[in-house]
Parts: sequence; C-alpha cells; structure tokens
Amino acid sequence: MAKNSTRIVCYDDHRGFAEEIKKRFTDPERYQVLSFQTREEVVKFFGTEREHKFCKIAILGLHESAEQYSMIDHVITEIKKTDDRTGIILLGPPDKMEEIKKILKINIDAYIPKNANMVLRVHNAVKKLISEHNIEVFRKRRNSSFYALISFLLLSVILIILSYFRLPQFF
Repeated sequence: MAKNSTRIVCYDDHRGFAEEIKKRFTDPERYQVLSFQTREEVVKFFGTEREHKFCKIAILGLHESAEQYSMIDHVITEIKKTDDRTGIILLGPPDKMEEIKKILKINIDAYIPKNANMVLRVHNAVKKLISEHNIEVFRKRRNSSFYALISFLLLSVILIILSYFRLPQFF
C-alpha cells in the first residue's frame, strides 16, 4: 500500500475518543490520524485536501445536546460537498442513536454508540471503508486495462483486414 494511504479525521470537541482512536491506528505507514476540536478546522481540512488517492474517513462525535445535531448535519454536508467519497462514522450516545438516525438526512456509513467496545467497532468500520475504497480503485484500474486490451485487439483486427486486401500474396 501507499504511504499514509488512509486519512482518519476525528472531530472531538471534548477530547473524549480521539486519543483512543490514535492508539488503535498506530501504524504510520498505513494511517494518518488527525484530531480537530472545532468544526471550522474539520471543514477547512477537507477543503484543502483534494487528493483522491487517499482513503479519507471522518469520525464525528456527538453529545446529548439537540442543537449539536444540526451543527453536525452542517459539517457533514460541507464534507460531502468538498469530497463525496469521504466515509463518515458517527459516534453518539447509545440511547439517542435512533433519534440521531431520524434527524440526520445525509447518508452516514456507520452509526456507533459510545460504549466499552466503541474503538473496536470504529476499527471494523474503518477497515470496511478502506476495503470499499480499494475495490473502487482496483475497479478503475481493471476497466482501463480492459479498454486498452479491447483497443489493441480492434487495432490488430483492422490491420489484419487491411493487410489481407493490400498484400493478398502473404495469406
């Protein structure tokens, strides 16, 4: 894999889970874990990060307040405007997850309740998003190779037909 092939961006305004995520993804060759405390920093990061060769994942933490739901909705729309390939993982209180799913209208890749096994679930969701990104990259490579093969075969057939009519003594 490429160096720093996955960018994991944590929006953690209370510093509740970002350190645990950094401890889980310690390999600097594969992961770059960034933590931000304000939504402006998160939106600014995704606005400046335009490369599509990296898998980008945003982990957003929610709290009990209902006004934060609309703010997170705004952050998610800004992230999706800048790069719609970014994976979104939403961490929230366990008793409010159904309410959060109803309030947010944007497609979220994973809803994970904050509890003892949250980090393991985040790890599994990140692995799933990385796999989906790699499948998309390899699908594009496969399609371009297939088109090159078809072009070569068509060019070969055309040259054989032309040589058959121009040089019939060799056939």
